Amino acid sequence: MEVHLMTDMMSGVENAEDSKPETGVDGLDDLDEQLVAQLVSRAKAGGLALTGEGGVLAQLTKRLLEWALEG
Repeated sequence: MEVHLMTDMMSGVENAEDSKPETGVDGLDDLDEQLVAQLVSRAKAGGLALTGEGGVLAQLTKRLLEWALEG
């Protein structure tokens, strides 16, 4: 169930980097606060833990690393 909720959370934000021009060092200085707030809000609404094993942070980190290694 957590995987499904995480997938639902991430849908609609996968192309977020296209919605705003990059700023700062490597485009990460000015992280889109709305995106972070949306992820946290959806996680809480879905009853997901933000941290810890299987939490949103762990799942997001895993997805980012997989994406980085693919490219």
